Amino acid sequence: MGVLEDVSDRLAQDALDLEERLEDDKVVPQIADALGKSSPTMEENFLTAVRIRRAERRAQRVIDELSATYEAKMPRQLPAR
Repeated sequence: MGVLEDVSDRLAQDALDLEERLEDDKVVPQIADALGKSSPTMEENFLTAVRIRRAERRAQRVIDELSATYEAKMPRQLPAR
């Protein structure tokens, strides 16, 4: 990725982590607004990265849930001797 994408992705991850810790859904819009005042291109890339990272987190939760369900249904195997 280029500098724009790298910085946007890092900011998106940091913003989403902060949003989760604070339980405040206004974090991302505030950061997007600050970015947009100086660089609309950066704002758009940031928002794209946020959407991608949110989708990734949702998908990972589904994977984790499916994996846990599968593990719970599978009989435990005894260790080999």
